[in-house]
Amino acid sequence: MTNTKERAMDTCSLVYQCRLPLSTRTVNHLADLLRRHLKAIRSRWRILPPGKIAVIVLAVLRHDQRLADMAGGNDVSESTVRRWRDELIALFAARAPRLDRALMKVAKQGGEVVLIDGILIRTQRRTGRADRRNYSGKHRSHGLHFLALTDEKGRLIWISAARPGRTHDNTAARHDHILTHLRGRQA
Repeated sequence: MTNTKERAMDTCSLVYQCRLPLSTRTVNHLADLLRRHLKAIRSRWRILPPGKIAVIVLAVLRHDQRLADMAGGNDVSESTVRRWRDELIALFAARAPRLDRALMKVAKQGGEVVLIDGILIRTQRRTGRADRRNYSGKHRSHGLHFLALTDEKGRLIWISAARPGRTHDNTAARHDHILTHLRGRQA
């Protein structure tokens, strides 16, 4: 049997690579969004350039990487990666169309049909009681529930905020007051 203290001292940090299918247009769009935000808040600098921050955040969101793992591989702290993630999510959310504006745009274009559908985006199961609400019995997996509105051609008009995976489509529609907004457009 080997001595575990000796083995722990011999270990070194390991950085691994994974494939992240991104277009340069996506990375540049997110980096430009971050640059404009940094200019607006008069931030002088960040430890990494906006393009690298964009790739790190997209990797965290796409592969559900632990923040500590991404931080260690890029020589920044876990709290820094968390702050970048939250900052870029807020920037994305601010650009998302509101439901009433999205429906008004469809009405102006002469659209008469709006399709509503819910989807479960699968996530890794986290431990603890707090994650139980993310379990969908229908899909038998953990995830987040989203509602999406599309026009008759299938183009995305609006998408809801994330809800626990156990949320039913009708419950999500009630909470977002979708029927009220749709009835308001009929008059």
